Amino acid sequence: MSTDLTGKRVAFIVAQSGVEQPELTQPWQAIEDAGAEAVLIAPETGKVQAFESDVNEAGTFEATLSLADADPATFDAVVLPGGTTNADQLRVEEDAVAFMREIVDAGKPVASICHGPWTLVETGRLEGKTLTSFPSLQTDIRNAGATWVDEESFTCQHNGWTLVTSRNPGDLDAFCEAAIAAFA
Repeated sequence: MSTDLTGKRVAFIVAQSGVEQPELTQPWQAIEDAGAEAVLIAPETGKVQAFESDVNEAGTFEATLSLADADPATFDAVVLPGGTTNADQLRVEEDAVAFMREIVDAGKPVASICHGPWTLVETGRLEGKTLTSFPSLQTDIRNAGATWVDEESFTCQHNGWTLVTSRNPGDLDAFCEAAIAAFA
């Protein structure tokens, strides 16, 4: 199994506030360590406020590209970190949903953890997929036509695109390993 992502460009899609910091920073580091360029994309360029456990303010990060200016064709893969308020904001952000539809329709791999799959639910592209997430999303996932499983990490290749999912920050090691394998 290859773990070399040299030459790949990976989008990390987040809201301006609410991303779960470890779900952003650990995959970011793993992706960069594997040789890829990671790009932080948010509704607007500038400050992104991260949190830990959804309520404790953590670090800030710089979004270098806005969703409106981001071209899905220039990315090889996408990571959708969690954070309850992050994912809740993204799922109603028209540019985020449109970006993800284009990524999925192009057959590019996606890795999404915790509440991150909420954005994918909104794309209408989960029919027939199997995935995991934070348990509170399972009804939304089932209503989107997918199968929800309670596993540390699950990779589904159904419907012509690869989706890597995990449940929570405790699954980050398995999530990062599976994401790199899928992106390679």
